[in-house]
Amino acid sequence: MLVDSHCHLDRLDLSAHGGSLDAALQAARARGVGHFLCIGVSADNAGAVKALSEQYVDVDCSVGIHPLDLAPGETPALEWLLQELNHPHVVAIGETGLDYHYEPEAAELQQASFRLHLEASRQTGKPVIVHTRAARADTLALLREASLAQAGVLHCFTEDWEMARAALDLGYYISLSGIVTFRNADALREVARQVPADRLLVETDAPYLAPIPYRGKPNLPQYVREVAEYVASVRGVGYELLAEQTTENFKRLFPLARVG
Repeated sequence: MLVDSHCHLDRLDLSAHGGSLDAALQAARARGVGHFLCIGVSADNAGAVKALSEQYVDVDCSVGIHPLDLAPGETPALEWLLQELNHPHVVAIGETGLDYHYEPEAAELQQASFRLHLEASRQTGKPVIVHTRAARADTLALLREASLAQAGVLHCFTEDWEMARAALDLGYYISLSGIVTFRNADALREVARQVPADRLLVETDAPYLAPIPYRGKPNLPQYVREVAEYVASVRGVGYELLAEQTTENFKRLFPLARVG
């Protein structure tokens, strides 16, 4: 069994499946995908991801505010986040983090929001899903500052082995998306080779970042199979072993998830 550890089911382009999310999920299941983590990115979609987790037994969700979804000058309220997290199928916090690539001018606001999510993780014990882009030093500094007892994950990892190793040293997991298949992703392939087998996850980040041979097309959860097969080949192991390892890692990181 394989897990898509990070996807946005409420944002999928379903044209390839006749507009049906049921059909899209079934297509993924037919390719061995047994569980999906549907990610919250804003206050507006918190209800949608929770509703999907209630509708499908193989879908769990997270709740949080993406750094690029923050209202100008306003950090989310801790009380709101804790209330949203109090749901049986909300197994994680985020995605949260820092993105200076698109909004470097909002660095202070993003840092305040990231700290709030990390505090919610401290209070609830739920792991945090971290988005980081062009913010390596500050991301690691805030993770060190939080010093959480429970692990989290740097999702859709795009940095080099040095950052991966620093995150691993702090207890975090590394999740690889279809970017690892891209022609110019040599540094990321080196990360894929070196991440310990018990700290690795795979994801689609659908509908974004479809792997080769689907690059440029809408991404779908069924394509996590391509990501896993590619990562397995880079690591020199069989697909079945990679699927087993990443599924066990998912269960360990997200113990509240309803994974069979």
